[in-house]
Amino acid sequence: MPKKNKNNTINKKEIEKFSKIASEWWDPKGKFKPLHKFNPTRIKYIKDNSIEHFKVESKNLPLKNLKILDIGCGGGLLCEPMRRLGANVTGIDASEQNINVAKIHSKRKKLKIKYICSSPENLKIKDKFDIILNMEIIEHVNDIKFFMLNCSKFLKKNGLMYVATLNKTLKSYLFAIVGAEYILRWLPIGTHDWNKFVKPFELIDLAKTNSMKVKKVDGVVFNPINQKWNIGRDKSVNYIALFKKN
Repeated sequence: MPKKNKNNTINKKEIEKFSKIASEWWDPKGKFKPLHKFNPTRIKYIKDNSIEHFKVESKNLPLKNLKILDIGCGGGLLCEPMRRLGANVTGIDASEQNINVAKIHSKRKKLKIKYICSSPENLKIKDKFDIILNMEIIEHVNDIKFFMLNCSKFLKKNGLMYVATLNKTLKSYLFAIVGAEYILRWLPIGTHDWNKFVKPFELIDLAKTNSMKVKKVDGVVFNPINQKWNIGRDKSVNYIALFKKN
């Protein structure tokens, strides 16, 4: 497990890294191109599992009136589609540059989304949420245990937490770092630190200590032929874990 820090979850180097490229969040051909390709799969996964869990009946707005907290929201790539699906969305990020980009873009698109520059441990709101999104964020925080503790405090009983991250395997090192960063140049070199990757059982154990039960863990696999991401059984590189608050 990554080195622990009881004071905060913010990794300044990680924040600076993403702040420098914040202007590219909404460029589908820029440095966040992999996330743009990943987004349709993430959105469908969240929508389908949330509809099934909460028994939402609205077809046009399947997440209507559900309160979502997107932690590490970046420029708002998930906040905006969640809002379009009817959810009341709050996005937080420790990078002020990311939050500014998200605010400007949502205003331009006339979407009502609440954005706050904060880490979960410093978030000063009393709200509890039906859904918490931790998508591609835990591998960038300073202390995963402290991070999960503070995130879980904002989740309602019977609420859902989605965690998408990278498994700590030899294959993930070869694919996510050597392949994606150095060979294919999909991501800037240094985007990921393999030592911060988390095995599914470690994540499940952390969830249990914070009164959350795992509902499912699915792999997310890239198809190089059609250039699309799909949900599958292979969890050796990317995976999404879904937890329910007890």
